[in-house]
This record gives sequence, structure tokens and C-alpha cells, in this order.
Amino acid sequence: MTPAARVGAAIEVLDRILGGQPAEQALTNWGRANRFAGSGDRAALRDLVFGALRCKRSFAAWGGAESGRGLMIGGLRSAATDPAEVFTGAGHAPAPVTADEAGAEPEGLAALDCPDWLGPPLQTALGADFPAVLRLLQQRAPAFVRVNLARCSRDAAVAALAEEGIVAVPHGLAATALDLRDGARKLQASRTYADGLVELQDAASQAVVADLPVAAGMRVLDYCAGGGGKALALADRGATVFAHDHDPRRMRDLPVRAERAGVRIGMLDGAGVARAAPFDLVLLDVPCTGSGSWRRSPEAKWALTPARLAELLALQATILDRTCDLVAPHGRLAYVTCSLLDAENATQTKQFLARNPGWQPVKQHRWTPLDGGDGFFLSLLQRE
Repeated sequence: MTPAARVGAAIEVLDRILGGQPAEQALTNWGRANRFAGSGDRAALRDLVFGALRCKRSFAAWGGAESGRGLMIGGLRSAATDPAEVFTGAGHAPAPVTADEAGAEPEGLAALDCPDWLGPPLQTALGADFPAVLRLLQQRAPAFVRVNLARCSRDAAVAALAEEGIVAVPHGLAATALDLRDGARKLQASRTYADGLVELQDAASQAVVADLPVAAGMRVLDYCAGGGGKALALADRGATVFAHDHDPRRMRDLPVRAERAGVRIGMLDGAGVARAAPFDLVLLDVPCTGSGSWRRSPEAKWALTPARLAELLALQATILDRTCDLVAPHGRLAYVTCSLLDAENATQTKQFLARNPGWQPVKQHRWTPLDGGDGFFLSLLQRE
């Protein structure tokens, strides 16, 4: 496909997404209907679509409309490229730009691709870092892996990846973190990955696990395990790890991932959690807005509403109150979000402590994209 044809395809996919279809589904459906497109075309299309979703508000301003065509015109203008060079109408290129598609340079929160209602709470939470963090959320996220230190050293993993054409460099957020600078799309087909030497995991997510007080033999519960990335990292540190999720389907790949990594994870349903309690450490990576990872899931930013935020805050409080009794005396509760909002972070844990006597704060830590990975928050609490 020519670059112009890829833009035309992105317009088609974006219109489906703006019409309510999930981005991954829209891309998959397009690929099935256009099997002539090679892997390079599909990768380029994905980059165009997700780039437009990250910058939907600013691109729509530049392009004069919140449509697939408007976003693609706006993306070119924001990059100081004349859309007429691409929108030629020749072959599979989009039709030429008209006088009605003038657009204008975005200002204020629109230029930062921030919804108006989220501007004040994010500015309060981030302070002087607000513009820089929002600009990073407009960009594609780096690709990271976690080195399975039970299998190899970080240097050995770098060398193994290099033999397969994947360039990786150590990242300062965690001793296990590698930043994939080139060849990231080759990873899941690589022998290094298949042999369990590395596992996909954001660097800040790795830093969260590294900041937890884990020792060999400790009994740890990952209560909101999802795909199990943190559970695997905890097991790699020698803990006896159990995983639970409200939706067990989210953990369906965890047994395979654990076998590949050479660790054991105990899979528990609700009744199993109660029988296995108490635990030395309970990790709560709770459902949240995901504002710290919006560059990976840009749809979530535009779908978030004040009502949905209120629902999430209530759910987080319920999970905290429900699980604190699973912690052994003098054990720890680790409350984690991938959010940048104070309401989900420090305020949420402060309210928990007010409701639940017998708990003490140990430490809090916040990471933002300025640290190199996604945005995360950790509050470590100890039971008396």
C-alpha cells in the first residue's frame, strides 16, 4: 500500500471507531476484509489510527472535524505537512481537501488533548508537570520487557534479544527493565520470549513490584490480577503467589505465562481466596481510569465521564474494605492504580485509613510518564 492508501484506510477505520466500534475490533475487521495488506501495512495502519486517537481533540481542531478524514488532515497539519500532498484523489488516495476543511491550530486544553472537565483535577495532581505529562500522553508509549532473573541476567537477555534483531537497553526504573529500542514487534515470535527469559511489562509497573516488601517464601495475593504481569514478577522474587480476578477470563493466559517463566501461581476463585487467607501481602491493582496509561489505551480518555469516575471511586473503596481482612496481623496491603488523579490515589487511601482503624501508612510513591514508563501510584499500608 502507498502512504496515501494507508491514510485512506485509517480514515475508514477511524470512522468505525468514532461510530462506536472498539479500536482493536475495527482494525481486526479491516484486516480480515483486506487480506492483501501485508504486516507492514497493518502495522503502519495501526500507528496511524492510534496516533489519531491519542490526539483526537487537537487533530480534529487542525482538520476542522471530528471524523476519520478530519483527524487525518489534522494529523498532517500538526506535523507541518500539507495535506494536499497526500489527499490527491489519485488511485487509493483520499479525495482532495476542500475549502471547508480549513481547521485551526488548537489552544489550551485542546492542544494538550485533555478533556475540559479533567483539566482542573489533572492540573492539581500534576502541578508544574501537567503540560509535559499531557504532551507525553500524546505520543506512542515505549515498549518494555521484564527480565526473568530466575532464568538469566539482564545482560544475557540483552544479548539474546540482539541475536534475534531486537535492540534492548537497560532502563533505570527497575533492575529488571529493558527498553526495546528497535524490533519490538518481533518479540513475541522470538526464542528469547518463548523460553521465558523476558516478559512484556511496563517499566513503571516493574518499579511498583520492586518497591514492595517481598521476601522468599512470603504468601502474596494478587487480588485484581488481570493478565498476571505483577503476579509473575512477584513469583520471580521468590514469593508464594496466588492470583484472583473478579473476571477469571482475564487470567486465562496466566498458567501458560507462568509455565513459560518457570514459576508457579496459585489460581483462586472467591471461595479459594477466603480459604487461603491470611496473606503476608495483598496487592490491589484496582480498576481505575487508567489515566497514567492513556497513550496505550487512548480510547479510555475520551470515554471517561464524571459518572464513570464516581463508579470507579466507589468500586475502589469497596475492594479496599473487602480485602483488608485478608491480610495477616502486621502484614501489608499494597494499593495500586495506573491513574494520575488524586481522587483515585492519595485521597482514596486517606479515606480508607479514616474508615478502618488498625492500619498505618508505610509509604506512598507516584510515577508519571516523565519517569519513562506509564503513570502509577502505590500506597503501602500495614496492619497493626
